[in-house]
Amino acid sequence: MKKALLFTCLLAGMAFASTKWFTVTLFEPATIGGTELKAGDYKFELQDQKIVIKHGRETTEAAVKVETGDSKYASTTVRYANADGKNKIEEISVGGTNLKLVLN
Repeated sequence: MKKALLFTCLLAGMAFASTKWFTVTLFEPATIGGTELKAGDYKFELQDQKIVIKHGRETTEAAVKVETGDSKYASTTVRYANADGKNKIEEISVGGTNLKLVLN
């Protein structure tokens, strides 16, 4: 019985630890997944093939394609495209990893 309880706690701890949040700073307003984000600091995580971005109580999701770079990125960077005078986020290179998130 104790082993089963310990195993259950271990699995729950591993699931909790696998959720990895990253941060990104937007220096000017930008859109992602049809939602306009103001300049500021945001937390984000990757869930399957989508990115979930949180700022306070606001949450935004967008579909992404995950690509793997040859080496780790030194910092998190954002590449924009300017469409109709607005910045649209095209990709995010995640600092400390070799992940590049390309928005669909």
